[in-house]
Amino acid sequence: MTTTDMTPVTKGGDGPELNRRRRVYKPNTRYVPILATLFLLIVMYSSGVANFRNFEDPSVIVNLFRDNAVLLVVAVGMTFVILTGGIDLSVGAVISLTTVLTATLLKGGWPPLVVLPAVLLLGALIGAGQGAVIHFFKVEPFIATLAGLFLARGLALFINQQSIPIRDALWKSLSETRFPLADGVVTKPIAVVAVVVVLIAAAVLAWTRFGRNVYAIGGNADSALLMGLPVGRTRIAVYTLSGFCAALGGVLFSINSTSGWALQGNGMELDAIAACVIGGVLLTGGSGFVWGTLLGVLVTGLIRTIINFQGDLNAAWARIIIGVLLFAFIVMQRLVTRKAK
Repeated sequence: MTTTDMTPVTKGGDGPELNRRRRVYKPNTRYVPILATLFLLIVMYSSGVANFRNFEDPSVIVNLFRDNAVLLVVAVGMTFVILTGGIDLSVGAVISLTTVLTATLLKGGWPPLVVLPAVLLLGALIGAGQGAVIHFFKVEPFIATLAGLFLARGLALFINQQSIPIRDALWKSLSETRFPLADGVVTKPIAVVAVVVVLIAAAVLAWTRFGRNVYAIGGNADSALLMGLPVGRTRIAVYTLSGFCAALGGVLFSINSTSGWALQGNGMELDAIAACVIGGVLLTGGSGFVWGTLLGVLVTGLIRTIINFQGDLNAAWARIIIGVLLFAFIVMQRLVTRKAK
């Protein structure tokens, strides 16, 4: 008998090499939502260039990052939370509390280099408290963060219900600063901060043990616990990170508007969740990328930009279109996960 006669044969005539190739070339469904978002973004931008004058100007893309810097920072924190299978409804209220507290303290003569870390620490503490309640008392994230929403919003209204102007020299300087990127194209510091946050978050998720733990908990928290992963510590950490990002978003908001108001950031939590879902982050956790969230923010921002260029459309159309996209991406997520099973 020759060596060829001894080659194992599987049912249906498929050898082990063919089976191995099938496993290697099986498509990874994790990338389907983010590729769909990227395709949608390209189609929308191409449509804008084809239909509107000066839409191809680089300042249009640069302004997308500037105008959506706060949302982008908040959505990055939300991405970590959703990846663990949770949700954070308090981020918009934390933004309002941060802006009001920042404006009040600066108006009271506090040094800006004391105010900045103080409000960021407060946001992180609110997030950590919510994470602790969720983990130790087994409270649903929706309920725990809803309580956080009412607490933060109530504190903001208690401090001051009126808009508080910020006249601090550092804040005004940051608001007026422009970074030249090209001939006639400039951006603000808040956009630079947002991009840096995205880069750091993407690196943390991709290359650190904490990032792997986040994905593992979102995939199956019970299995992660059996494997000895720090489920409780990681869960508290992601809500702490979300609170910190919300507070940082509030600081950026106060720099951009040079004011603080208890109703600033109203509804921002829903915009952040929408950006994550449109960016391909799975609502049940365990799948998604920060880059997808970035694309989701750009898609929602580009919708508003196109409506502004159109000129004769009601701004409500932005909400309608985002709602339709949300339905579409949720259905797509369901189909992709079902096919993966």
